[in-house]
Order: sequence, then structure tokens, then C-alpha cells
Amino acid sequence: MTTTSTPDELPGTAMTDEAYGALRASAALWVGTSVLITDRRGRILIQHVDYLSTCLLPGGAVDAGEAPSHAASRELKEELGVDAVVDRGLAVDWVSRDGSVAPPVMRFPGEIIHVYDGGTWDDEQIAAIRLPAREIASIEFVEPARLPDLMSPGDARRALSALRARIGSAGAALLENGSPLAPTVLDRAGVLRTARAEHHLPFRPAPAPDGLDVRQSWGWLFAPDGRVLVLLDPDTGAACLPGGTPEPHDHGDPVATLRREAREEAHAGFGEPVFLGHLSDPGEHLSDPGGPCARVRYAAALAHVGPALPDPATGRTYTRMLAAPEQALEFFDWGPPATEQLAAVHRGRERLGIPAAARGPVTELGAPTTW
Repeated sequence: MTTTSTPDELPGTAMTDEAYGALRASAALWVGTSVLITDRRGRILIQHVDYLSTCLLPGGAVDAGEAPSHAASRELKEELGVDAVVDRGLAVDWVSRDGSVAPPVMRFPGEIIHVYDGGTWDDEQIAAIRLPAREIASIEFVEPARLPDLMSPGDARRALSALRARIGSAGAALLENGSPLAPTVLDRAGVLRTARAEHHLPFRPAPAPDGLDVRQSWGWLFAPDGRVLVLLDPDTGAACLPGGTPEPHDHGDPVATLRREAREEAHAGFGEPVFLGHLSDPGEHLSDPGGPCARVRYAAALAHVGPALPDPATGRTYTRMLAAPEQALEFFDWGPPATEQLAAVHRGRERLGIPAAARGPVTELGAPTTW
């Protein structure tokens, strides 16, 4: 029997099934799986293995005739002792021969690695992990920014690209050697390449107590579709909400501070704000040693966003994007109190008459927009 010609053949020629099969086999690649699992703080589960100096995500080789999703579930059982259905893909990575650190004796031909979403695990799920006697020496949950220090370069790029795809809800990412073929705003900005500041400050849905210095005023500024404005630092990829530190000409008015900072940082204007509450900060962290203070939070409806221009205070031109509030929280490490703040955010949204936003693609705000 003959089959259709291959791209390497002259048009109109044919080859036997045997020759065609041999040709395709000569181009065969390995197939592997990885599973990205996070805890409730957004830290990634990595495995310290006894056969490498670098760490890995859970996963491994796909056996002959095995579906990659089945292989991912099997590896979770073998490596973590956990039964889990894996049915959402985050990325597919083509790893070139030169993109692996495999020793020459393996004759590595290249690999297709399927990265699956293992979900966010709570304390009970984490406590249920049972490691095998061999291969997996230990596990830990680490800040995403630490991955390049703990994993091989390609593995770290792949894991961060998959995490950004999960947060950004733009669908599965197609990667080559860990880098996306179609970078999203999160990839272009390098989100999560630097460590998130850890601020597990209690949230109080009430005004700041008399006598407690208000040292920050931030806003959850809503577009009409229920997404909020998030700013990304162009130098670090770190995220923040619009707002900042009071200045003398704000005359002690946190709303004036928020309006000024939103204008300077994002060139954004908003309507009448709704007060949400405050974070009670003991002032014990090195970044702000000025003693106890309050960090107030507001919600408001965006009215307009102008052109992207440098912040006059810092010279930075922030990347501006819209994300659902739940997605925005994943850019921060605010700990358990973030749940209470999110509830207040949605109460404020309802008071403003703005609909809830489902998780969807995070989008960049480039051109001026008026609502």
C-alpha cells in the first residue's frame, strides 16, 4: 500500500506505509506531564527528588498508549498518594533537544509536556499527602518567584507560564521551551517573577479608630462589567491597586489621596466611592517602620482612563489591566484576611449597582476609555 506524499517529497510522489511509518517514527518525541498545584496563598507545590539537584512539579512520563491526563492522575497517586481527577489543561510545551538538561546518554529527542491544573489545595488535602519510600524526598509550597532558583530554567519558565495562564483564564498556553507563543499581558509584564510582599493584615469592615494614622488609601475601581483596575510595575511585574500614601495637600482626606493617586498612577477617574473598611497594620515590617497605622479601602465605579503616561512621582508607566476581583487577589499574598476583604469588595460592588464578573481573560487597558 501507499500513502500520501510527505512535505519532504516531490509533489505527486508516494511512499509505502512502512516507509511513512519509519519516517514518522524517526521524528518521534517523548511525552510527559506536569501538574500545577497551589495552596490558598498562591504558593506552588514542588518536589525535591533524590535523583536531581533541581526540583520538579508533580508528574512524569506518559506510558505507551496512555492518555496524558490519565498519566497525570497516575503520577499524583504514585508521587503524592492522592487520588485526583485531572481534566483541565494549562499549557502544552514543546521542548527542543537543546532545551533539556538530559545527559547525552539518554539521546533525548525532544518532548511534548502537558501541564494540568491540579487546583488549589486546602490544609486537609495537603495533610493527606503521602510520599513514596523512594524518589520524592520532600515537598514544599514556594513563592512563584523562587522557581527559577529551585528548578531548571526550562521547568521554571513552563511552570510560571502555566500559572499565568491559570490566573489570566485565557485558555491553555502553547509554549516552546517554556515560553508562550502568544504572550498575554501577564507574560509581557513578567507577573510573579518577583516575590509578592506578605501582608497578612486583619481587615476590619469599619472606619479606622480615632487616633490611628491612615497611611495608605487604595481603591477597588470597577469597570461596568465588574472587573477591577490593577496596575503592574514595569520594572518588577509587581501588582498593586490604584492608590497610595497621603500627602499634605490631601488635607487628611483619604478619598482625595485615592483620587490623586489614581490620576497620577493610572490616569483614571472614578465616581463617588463606597468605604469598605481598613487593614490594621501594627507597623512591624521593615518596609514601613513608622508604627501602627490603618490602610483604608474603597470601591468606586471607573469613569474614564486616559493614555498611559509616567507617574509624575516615580517616573514609571504602569501597565493597566482589568481582572475579576478573585483574579486580582492572586497577584497578592494577603493571607486568610483577604477573604473578608473580598466579601466587603462585593458588598461595595452591589451598592454601586455593578454586576459580578466571572473569571475570564485578563485584558490590558491601553487606549483611553470612557464609561
